[in-house]
Amino acid sequence: MKKICVIGLGYIGLPTSVMFANNGFEVHGVDVNDSVIDSLSKGEVHIIEPGLKELLNSAIEKQTFTVSKTPTEADIYIIAVPSPINEDKTANLRYVEEATKSIVPVVQKGNLVILESTVPPRTVEDVMIPILEETGLAIGDELYISHSPERVIPGKVFTELVENDRIVGGINSVSSDMTVELYETFVKGKIHITDATTAELVKVIENTYRDINIAFANELAKISDQIGVNVWEAINFANFHPRVNIHLPGPGVGGHCIAVDPWFLVEKQPDLANIIHLARNTNDSMPSYTAERAKLILENNGTPEGKVAVLGLAFKANIDDMRESPSMEVIKHLRTQGVHFTAYDPHASKIEFEEQTDSFEEAAADADLLLILTDHQVFKELDLKALRKQVSSPVVFDTKNCIDRVKWEENEFKVYKLGDSKNI
Repeated sequence: MKKICVIGLGYIGLPTSVMFANNGFEVHGVDVNDSVIDSLSKGEVHIIEPGLKELLNSAIEKQTFTVSKTPTEADIYIIAVPSPINEDKTANLRYVEEATKSIVPVVQKGNLVILESTVPPRTVEDVMIPILEETGLAIGDELYISHSPERVIPGKVFTELVENDRIVGGINSVSSDMTVELYETFVKGKIHITDATTAELVKVIENTYRDINIAFANELAKISDQIGVNVWEAINFANFHPRVNIHLPGPGVGGHCIAVDPWFLVEKQPDLANIIHLARNTNDSMPSYTAERAKLILENNGTPEGKVAVLGLAFKANIDDMRESPSMEVIKHLRTQGVHFTAYDPHASKIEFEEQTDSFEEAAADADLLLILTDHQVFKELDLKALRKQVSSPVVFDTKNCIDRVKWEENEFKVYKLGDSKNI
């Protein structure tokens, strides 16, 4: 049985680990976070993902999954650590560098090293290879290296790990072939082979395309607010065109990919990435815009000093992922504007701050505005008659177009939507 050592046990590394551990491999997971190691050692998961706990427990029962803070000898090394951006919007590759350095003492001749983290183009060539050369092994002849970026979405990770096509970019054909053979153990989608730098660019392109499309939708939402049009209806109708696929607006863009990866291209070629840069700035402006609209709604409803109940902190529905969450940026702007608020999320329990409440009832109590920032299913199924009695003012600002306007208005709520603020 071949052994895989996975560095980084977060939203990608842990699901990848248990997937391999349940498909014929011995897997050793590594993470520098003590609490992560402690919880996994007890069979507990530290992230919410359907099916994750079951696969973890299965691997533990099979004795094919172990964890520690240090890498061990293995046949294959997979690096799945974060690659965030710095305050100046440049790539922070410290985690990739440290993860690569951590395996240098244990890497052996014939091993394969795969980078799954999303990174700027040329990271394998310019960052990883120089570090791995310290092993003394001949790169490409004795030590094989590939980049195979993840392509999954939280909430559907295991489905997409299996069904999605995968990109494999090796530093040579042997590296690519070894990587393809590995992922073919469970991937049913087509595996496409290219070189490492192209694979890095492909992943960044995918997320940048989506970021630009969302920025277009957000611009349309702002325009619609000014001219009195329902942007959601307009986009829906436009998308009936066979060659049009406009994404949806929102209070900002979150997650570790779309909100981060476009900056890699801006950093690489700042004079050329003009549309990319503008799209990023547009999407980064949405939390401020959302907070301003919320304050305006309060003022126009005669409650300028009223309380806002912020509903949703995770960046996506029905998960606990807080990475780059626009909700947290909205909250910063509410604070700056002096708006009194409470915040609640049924999933994102790890983030704790003064205004966060443990229950929806506490958040909604005496609220003058319900501000929906994440379209969690629970917010679509609220008991509106009971809610009407809890709030001080029956007003809701839905930034995700997730509630039924007619149903809420039938229960005497005044409904505002991002990009459809005719009454503001």
